[in-house]
Amino acid sequence: MHDPRRSFRSFAAVAVTSVAASCAVGTHDPALTPPTRPNIVFLFSDDHASHAIGAYARDPDMPFGQWLAGVDTTPNIDALAERGMRFRRSYCTNAICGPSRAVILTGKHSHVNGFMDNGDRFDGDQSTFPKLLRKAGYRTAMIGKWHLSSDPQGFDHWDVLPGQGDYYNPEFISAEGRRRVEGHCTDVVTDLALDWLDAQKDSNEPFLLMCQHKAPHRTWMPAARHLELWADEDLPEPPTLFDDYANRAPGALHQEMTIRDHMYPLYDLFVTPRAGEEAEQGDALDASGFRNLERMTPEQRAAWDAHYEPRNDAFLAANLTGDDLVRWKAQRYLKNYLRCVRGVDESVGRVVAWLEENDLAENTIVVYASDQGFYLGDHGWYDKRWMYEESFAMPLIVHWPGVTDAGAVDDHLVQNLDYAATFLDLAGVAVPNGVQGRSLVPLLRGAAPADWRDAIYYHYYAYPSVHMVPRHHGVRTADWKLVHYYPFDEWELFDLANDPDEQMNLYADPAHAEQRRALERRLRELQAEYGDETVTGVVPEWVEQYR
Repeated sequence: MHDPRRSFRSFAAVAVTSVAASCAVGTHDPALTPPTRPNIVFLFSDDHASHAIGAYARDPDMPFGQWLAGVDTTPNIDALAERGMRFRRSYCTNAICGPSRAVILTGKHSHVNGFMDNGDRFDGDQSTFPKLLRKAGYRTAMIGKWHLSSDPQGFDHWDVLPGQGDYYNPEFISAEGRRRVEGHCTDVVTDLALDWLDAQKDSNEPFLLMCQHKAPHRTWMPAARHLELWADEDLPEPPTLFDDYANRAPGALHQEMTIRDHMYPLYDLFVTPRAGEEAEQGDALDASGFRNLERMTPEQRAAWDAHYEPRNDAFLAANLTGDDLVRWKAQRYLKNYLRCVRGVDESVGRVVAWLEENDLAENTIVVYASDQGFYLGDHGWYDKRWMYEESFAMPLIVHWPGVTDAGAVDDHLVQNLDYAATFLDLAGVAVPNGVQGRSLVPLLRGAAPADWRDAIYYHYYAYPSVHMVPRHHGVRTADWKLVHYYPFDEWELFDLANDPDEQMNLYADPAHAEQRRALERRLRELQAEYGDETVTGVVPEWVEQYR
């Protein structure tokens, strides 16, 4: 099992013979034979906001999240960025967990791959990039969070968490059945991934490893060794923590995801009630973390209680209200979230160290990403779903030894829609005609294609559902964003260069009428290009007062 004393060294500078830049004709390019066909390690987390990565937060050109620049969150992921390429304008097509994963596997928008909301079931019979890599001679493995309801297909080995999984002593499902593994989920997933890698290191066949973490998904339960991180200090506060949602479409006011009103001390923040007291739980829907406490070993629970109980006593004695209570909840939430992130960061370090120790680093492409972004108190929120930047943006860092320039930053508009084409292209495997994304290989090589997209398309479907974020679709260009909440025909237009926190809706401003019309045309063009005929939906109950 995981040894926390193991060193997590940064990447060594390495070189590798480059592989073909364009996709091949046929199954795979015969010129790319082992060992020149690169291994691919895809390290993937859940709800990891870009600004919870030091390399992003410290970037003065990032449009949001610089308030976290002074917090040392991710030393190993930062090292990956220092050795590879970081995509500054990286976005999802639908900011919710399952749909993002389905888009990555297929390279197709949600309305095409059929997985539009977390309640759907992924059709595993359709074409996916792991299937195509396997057909081309890659050994493929999927370990960790799957979250697509159906069993994985296209993998020689799979070992996945059921549903969301548990942070402590998680259960796993594989072709052999179901079992429980003691430990913290991030460590266990990493251990299983390294075990699989150990079994591959003497083979001449290239491999694809998809190592996918639960963390830092709600309800944010760090490993015991991370509980003291930032324990006795106040973390920075997002400048929009007390956003009043003025000058936005009404959906921003009527959501159910505020730290103030929808984050509860019991289920979200582990403030257990004292004898004779009732815990405030409101209409909180996620009790998974609280239930997970009961699954801990006595040693795990003792470490947990030793950290939280004295702090819970101090909180209850303070009897905080109003903005003071919001600030307290925001601090506990952010600390637990970033502690979970630290576990993921250590996992990245462990995998990279394994590659180096086994002389596989030179011919292995390492990719780090998350399924979407997340609100860390920005706009007073937690969760994701919106097309606002903090959840729409997703981290993407690629280390391709000998090809990507160290510390490179790319500003092209890219999406998770592009991952399937990219992985296939990296392996010299033909990209099927139905794939809607585009290979990032030219960008990874430092090129700036003249015909690269000038806009990206987004569509969120999950209403009515948890957090009550209305259905919407929209378009983003380099500096502008147009969002249409189509069930009640409300619009938002943001000048991202001058309003990076998206607090001033310019849609009705006559001074921006020309820009608005141009983006409306571009939205219709993208909707037609991707064949999206699903712009319909349930009208929220509160809409009538705004008609």
